[in-house]
Amino acid sequence: MAKFALVSFEMLKLLVLPSALFAFAFLCLDCASPSKTIKFPNEPPRYPMYDVTGLSDEKRWTVYNVHDPAIGRDGEFYYLFSTDVRVGGPPRPGIQVRRSRDLIRWEWFGYAFNGIPEKALEWVPKARGIWAPDVVKIGDWFYLYYCVSVFGTNRSYIGVARSKSLAGPWEDLGEVIKTTWGDEANAIDPNVVLDRNSRPWLVYGSYFGGIYITPLDPETGKAFDPSKKILLARRPPSVHGAVEGAFVVYNPDFDMFYLFVSYDSLFRDYNVRVARSKEVTGPYLDYNGKAMTDTSSEPWSVGTKILGGYGFKDGETWVAPGHCSILRDTEKGWFMVHHAREKRDPAWMYLHVRKIVWTRDGWPLVSPQRYAGEEEQEIPEEALNGEWEFIVLDPAVNTPIISETAHVDIRQRIARKVGKSDFVFSYGVEEYEGKVLPAWDWEQWKPTLVFTGISGKGVVLWGKRMSPPTQPTIENVGASTFGK
Repeated sequence: MAKFALVSFEMLKLLVLPSALFAFAFLCLDCASPSKTIKFPNEPPRYPMYDVTGLSDEKRWTVYNVHDPAIGRDGEFYYLFSTDVRVGGPPRPGIQVRRSRDLIRWEWFGYAFNGIPEKALEWVPKARGIWAPDVVKIGDWFYLYYCVSVFGTNRSYIGVARSKSLAGPWEDLGEVIKTTWGDEANAIDPNVVLDRNSRPWLVYGSYFGGIYITPLDPETGKAFDPSKKILLARRPPSVHGAVEGAFVVYNPDFDMFYLFVSYDSLFRDYNVRVARSKEVTGPYLDYNGKAMTDTSSEPWSVGTKILGGYGFKDGETWVAPGHCSILRDTEKGWFMVHHAREKRDPAWMYLHVRKIVWTRDGWPLVSPQRYAGEEEQEIPEEALNGEWEFIVLDPAVNTPIISETAHVDIRQRIARKVGKSDFVFSYGVEEYEGKVLPAWDWEQWKPTLVFTGISGKGVVLWGKRMSPPTQPTIENVGASTFGK
């Protein structure tokens, strides 16, 4: 057996946390038992809030000026495509593109197009940019779907381009669907999902009549017949039909299709809901069995809320997180990418990447912390002891919910282990089953543990450990090899 030096937690803070070379900390409650070792993520790069010095320098728009992100992988790079928007001035039209090797460190890559495609601009002459792209690989081609519109109308256009590489260049193929005043749907926010037989379907819509799906021709990437559409989700007039940013994905582990949507205002109270179906065309039901087309129930009660505005102690208060894209990566697992705003100045938009975990009964949950390289792994019960912050993602409250503190003691059965990383937390009068993960604490800037779980009523609980577990020791510290 390898021998490891024992280092107190106070020494650990002095020796490791300030170091820019902090790579992996292994928390060991009983070093005689390798199964009780926790591997924590690297220290990520710092992204200053409200960095006005980079407003005019696109190369510094790493996680800044990101709205409605879509993600795909091609070779060693993850590519991020997003709406034409910027703080402090009019955007350049063309679809912003960024890339990363690890989903943590992002670099500016450029634009997919040199302006708005001609046919789209003919249909929407007042458009000033391209919105809400999506990327998908069909056969040997990557297809880039995009939309052009003007805020508050459904005079809208969805187009498609293709390339052999996500790096481009992109060949515009023209119109997929367009809508105008009087139409039931709104042709924006495209998303393409492949069914069990790899046949492509276009999911689209925003406000107006709701979210729809229609089959695509795999040879052209275009709709067979745009008039033949199936309703997936709709909200009542009392909330102005506020549903958009749909994303459908298939999880073969549970043989289910999952519909993610954003509710309410992108400026104030965006929040992400999820439902699932056995068929790509629906019906999509939430955790409580309500259909996403239900307009008679209380609007807040339809759709399982898994992300909303929040704030942890000593950190930012994040407002209106939403319009997500889902990535299933064969190496790293499942991820959600979305934009978020900060309460002090919501005009600024930031990229957030979160790890998705799945409950034992097949529901997706997202980490309370942004991704820094953490891996799902065995978590010992003893590691949970200490002070925690908790946030209940109340589906009736979509303005930011601020954390509350509580002490966790496994001897009192406040938390109990039911699987490798599966735990049940008792909080208030409810029990929440979900996952415990190592994470990087973006508020306190240190490694930590987090919990994301769901109650029998379909309400999600987030938790983040504030204090370290009892008598931790260091097993190994190495230098980061990223970029070498």
